[in-house]
Amino acid sequence: MPEPDEQPDAPLPSRTLDPRSLRGLAHPLRIQLLRALRRHGPATASRLAERLGESSGATSYHLRQLAAHGFVTDDPTRGKGRERWWKAAHQGTNFDETLHRNPDPEVRGALDLLMHEIATIHTQEMSTWVATRHTWDEAWYGASDFSDFTLALPPERLRELNLKIHTLIDEYRDTADPEAPGAARVRMHLHAFPQHED
Repeated sequence: MPEPDEQPDAPLPSRTLDPRSLRGLAHPLRIQLLRALRRHGPATASRLAERLGESSGATSYHLRQLAAHGFVTDDPTRGKGRERWWKAAHQGTNFDETLHRNPDPEVRGALDLLMHEIATIHTQEMSTWVATRHTWDEAWYGASDFSDFTLALPPERLRELNLKIHTLIDEYRDTADPEAPGAARVRMHLHAFPQHED
């Protein structure tokens, strides 16, 4: 029988970061804890410590910090006695460009840390797929995608393109059927950024 922390709950709404919540999230272990709760569902500090190779004291402390900033909450439907279960309060996190222009260097530093951690996670996920693709059915080889494109666009057109891609992805999310034959969790990364000429 699957462990409780391997049964993700239904997706929750996304949260938009402000300067205070960004500073509360911008720690490598907190980002990993929140990611684990979103991906695998509710868990205790000790289960998360085991999953992430950390001490339960560290995971406990950082879970409380995440809770203080509204990223995680207690899950009273699980656990017995003093065992405290945590769950993600939101399924996703986003931020707008005002954080890039924030005059507080602590906010800009927190945003840099968050973006670097996300880039690292994306790189690890892609590397894991490359290393383990032989364990998947061959149908996934052609279905997966490692494309990249170079376009010449002003910022407004790139924003428009991103919005259209997000809308298309949302259509597939809204019609997803996890019980469909051959269905698996699929990760999609969207990276779009300007680049200087070589």
